[in-house]
Amino acid sequence: MTDQELRLDAATLRVLAHPMRLTLLRHLRQHGPATARQLAAQYAIDSGAASYHLRRLGEGGLIEEDVERGNRRDRWWRARTAVSVHHPSGAEDDRAYVRAAVLAYSDQLRRVADDVALLSDEWLAASTFSDYTLRLKPAGLEEVKRELKAVLDRHRSDDGTPISVQLQAFPVQEPANGA
Repeated sequence: MTDQELRLDAATLRVLAHPMRLTLLRHLRQHGPATARQLAAQYAIDSGAASYHLRRLGEGGLIEEDVERGNRRDRWWRARTAVSVHHPSGAEDDRAYVRAAVLAYSDQLRRVADDVALLSDEWLAASTFSDYTLRLKPAGLEEVKRELKAVLDRHRSDDGTPISVQLQAFPVQEPANGA
């Protein structure tokens, strides 16, 4: 895997407009190469479905076969890049991708909730499950995103335990009828 960023175009957005594909891509980026069978077991899906999603990711240029491992029956896949960058333009493909991302992230949070009891005291104390309400305009949210990305980029390394950082920043919908 390279450290380069992949800018998502309309074609890759369509490939990623499925939460399981985002989940599989994230897994390959965080944990390295894997087979469809391994990923199917990890995420409780049919191995045929896992193979299909991996092939679609491969066709989209997001992952590639790791030809140094396995064989034709047991194909290994790896991520081609460490990061995907998406700059929404408001197109329908953008909305489908964002929907899939939200579903994939919420599924990841559900899995984490099931594993909280297994965290060591040290990891539990170091973790955070928080939310903050800020009052911003779009330009202010853009500035927050840039600053957070800069902080995360400074801490990116290849050693240590993989850590998932989810930044959920969006306008809070006001209740109907002022409720």
